[in-house]
Amino acid sequence: MAGGRPVAAVNEVSFELAAGECLALVGESGCGKSVLAAALLGLLPANAQTQGSARILPEGPELLSAPEATLARSVRGRRLGLIPQSPANHLTPVRTVRSQLEETVRELTDVPRRELRDAARRAAERAAFPLDHLDRYPHQLSGGLAQRAATALALVADAPLLIADEPTTGLDRDLVDRTVGELRRHVDDGHGLLMITHDLAAAERIADRIAVMYAGRIVELVDAAAFFGAAGPRHPYAAGLLDALPERAFTPIPGLPPELDALPTGCAFAPRCVRATDSCATLPEPADGVACHHPREPADARS
Repeated sequence: MAGGRPVAAVNEVSFELAAGECLALVGESGCGKSVLAAALLGLLPANAQTQGSARILPEGPELLSAPEATLARSVRGRRLGLIPQSPANHLTPVRTVRSQLEETVRELTDVPRRELRDAARRAAERAAFPLDHLDRYPHQLSGGLAQRAATALALVADAPLLIADEPTTGLDRDLVDRTVGELRRHVDDGHGLLMITHDLAAAERIADRIAVMYAGRIVELVDAAAFFGAAGPRHPYAAGLLDALPERAFTPIPGLPPELDALPTGCAFAPRCVRATDSCATLPEPADGVACHHPREPADARS
């Protein structure tokens, strides 16, 4: 709610994610990416409402309507792992990283108690967390170290689906490369990965498909090879994201995204779009992976 008015933070989002596949969810801040992750994990505020259905594996519980006890005991960590966007806020402040890793290993795996210490060390090494920092508390960690600690915790149980919300934030380029490599290995081992990111370079390295979100909706869903290749994305907003990169045109998208409590009735991107016409006053329905009245064609990308 905003000023007593309902806010539709995420609208009509639909996708499937296969085992052994990475879907990168990209878009500007405030478009609803992290809200989507919170909904799947049952971590929305008490005044939030959800509609629809979401499952991990056909036999898994329905996530959006599952009671908290089910989510806590059989979903979070076990079926659905999370690398949070603000890791320092998700680490227990009065316990060391080692203690939190050992507890997570004990709760989520069958590792014998006598082997917990070694298992915690292996988990830390997997996320490039320095072993000589294991006995530090969260407030003693830099942002990058907190990110690596959160990554280590999320990977412990090898959950069928992992949500990585900005997993490379605060990391230098070498650690970005290592984190991306580890997440890709996680995918190649047969796990699903939903990666929420602003880092399109990391997305290009790891993703099998790209979902572009704008104003709470997925406006394009496409194979990563096509998105980053010569044809490029078809939605003008998605193309603008790529053109804004320093290694490309380095041209920012003009204007600002709309407020989610004041969305237009038609295409939300129309006020910023050079292709907008009167037809954009109506909401475009997705067709062939893109929701746009005037999608770009391959010839547009070459021109």
